[in-house]
Amino acid sequence: MNQKPSNAFIGASWTALIIGSVAYNIGLWNAEMPLNEKGYYFTVLLFGLFAAVSVQKSVRDRLEGIPVTSIYYGLSWACTMIAITLLTIGLWNATLSLSEKGFYAMSFLLTLFAAIAVQKNTRDIILIEQSAEKNNMN
Repeated sequence: MNQKPSNAFIGASWTALIIGSVAYNIGLWNAEMPLNEKGYYFTVLLFGLFAAVSVQKSVRDRLEGIPVTSIYYGLSWACTMIAITLLTIGLWNATLSLSEKGFYAMSFLLTLFAAIAVQKNTRDIILIEQSAEKNNMN
């Protein structure tokens, strides 16, 4: 049986997700760059978040014996790598200072990691609650 994640880990995961995404977006809001460039970085963040959660879901589904097609599994990983690559290419070619580039890279990666942790915690809690309901019925 899985152990429920601690409240501290749940809180830390949500805090990291909120801090990472808010910091990234505040940085974009205050950035001296054209609106289309801001849109690029915002879209890469959203794409990366969706892809990272898809990776976590497909990996977890496979571990729990839930069928996941190889195409979806591969696309999830590919999209996560593509999002990271798009951010890297964008920052590499951006006319930002190195500290700004580092800020965007780190807040992006923090947000992706935190989204995976939040998704994992959510799955763990649901699984434990379902297991407890089954045990109470018996």
